[in-house]
Amino acid sequence: MNKPQQQQKKVRTAITPTREDDFPGWYQSAIKEADLAENSPVRGCMVIKPYGYAIWENIQRALDDMVKEAGVQNAYFPLLIPLEFISREAEHVDGFAKECAVVTHHRLEKNADGTGLIPAEAAKLEEPYVIRPTSETIIGHSMSKWIQSYRDLPMKLNQWCNIMRWEMRTRLFLRTSEFLWQEGHNAFATAKEANDDARKMLDIYKRLYVEFLAMPGLEGEKTADERFPGAIHTYTYESMMQDGKALQACTSHDLGDNFAKSFEIQFQGEDGNVHNAFTTSWGLSTRSVGGLIMTHGDDDGIILPPKIAPHQIVVLPITKDEDRAEVLAYCESLKAKLKDKNIRVHVDERDMRPADKMWDWVKKGVPLRVEVGKRDIDGGNLVHTRRDIGRDSKTIEAEGAFLNKVNDLLDQIQADMCARASKFEKDNTQTLQTSEDIDSFYANKGIGFIKTSCKLLESEAFQKVMKTHSLTPRCVPFEDNNEFVIIGKSY
Repeated sequence: MNKPQQQQKKVRTAITPTREDDFPGWYQSAIKEADLAENSPVRGCMVIKPYGYAIWENIQRALDDMVKEAGVQNAYFPLLIPLEFISREAEHVDGFAKECAVVTHHRLEKNADGTGLIPAEAAKLEEPYVIRPTSETIIGHSMSKWIQSYRDLPMKLNQWCNIMRWEMRTRLFLRTSEFLWQEGHNAFATAKEANDDARKMLDIYKRLYVEFLAMPGLEGEKTADERFPGAIHTYTYESMMQDGKALQACTSHDLGDNFAKSFEIQFQGEDGNVHNAFTTSWGLSTRSVGGLIMTHGDDDGIILPPKIAPHQIVVLPITKDEDRAEVLAYCESLKAKLKDKNIRVHVDERDMRPADKMWDWVKKGVPLRVEVGKRDIDGGNLVHTRRDIGRDSKTIEAEGAFLNKVNDLLDQIQADMCARASKFEKDNTQTLQTSEDIDSFYANKGIGFIKTSCKLLESEAFQKVMKTHSLTPRCVPFEDNNEFVIIGKSY
């Protein structure tokens, strides 16, 4: 039997496939259509294009301000790490050994037939270098020289850099062999100070995600099997994507004195005795851009929160040859007024069909579009459209009224996006008590998080269910006093 005509008809979308038909395919298409990034000639690595990098810069800028407010200073450490450094901390080397890219030679030479280049045997390094998978070891080496007394503590350092972890299966922004991130490394005199700091930095990440990226999530601790190699506590912020999978959005680690012992990060205390320091590390990467896309995007492309969008408003001149100069002049005047309100605004003067320009910015997720034609100028009106609430959100009002409320409107868009994502997470988090119920939920194509008792973690039946449905424990939420664990599928 044929479906009713109204059910057969599908709305044409700017992105194909749709999220419902193929979420991973939609994600790749959304990135391509927004011109954010592309695969590079280097296996597993990506080229971040200017618009994608501008999003990362805004994330970077917001977070950098927050960590500096917390007394952290930026520094930079080498890309190449002596293999011996990586080997010193047993759990650390076990955790990263399979992901390390290694430099073994320092020069190339022509091959035997002169048609190509190969590593020169005479230039083989006595000790190989590992391309930075993370920097606890090399920063620990520097801290061991810089910290001598309790007066040198706390020491709080951060670096913005690239990381190399060899990946077999990659996806733009979410999992690439090379990615950009920041890694903070702090040292303290006591275990309590270090643990308090690890929790504090996680709270800063939460603030970034909620206030700037409009991404709600769960703060909690990783289970023992999911901890960072060498840590005694790993804290995480887990955010739910629209397909119900979890994204580990960032982590903050309490390393105890494990790395201090390995790298002799010691200080003379007020008591005159020598003590090991206690260290933390914490990081957030370009994976945050992928999370942003999957949290807010729709079938027309990405949707950007105003606080992170490279352009908060795009002005689209609608012109004919005879009125082009007048319309463009008006748009530039409007741009100046918006900039006076500290709004990031762009006037799109490209010689393109208005519809093509409009769809280009729809796919790029710009929060607010303003259309200006000769008729609008003559009538003293502006047409503006919110990206976050669909195609039918056009509003026509006087320029003065628009300018008076535009900052509040952007704030409202930001708040509404976070509220929608929060509702989605809440609606797709279930509390189930038995392995049988969890098995049934996922067997029947349930999506989202399951909250269940931590006591189930040791159950063989539970472990079998986890394996069957490719589930992992995401975190033990702080809010539940270590009684419950969140499980789900993840990226």
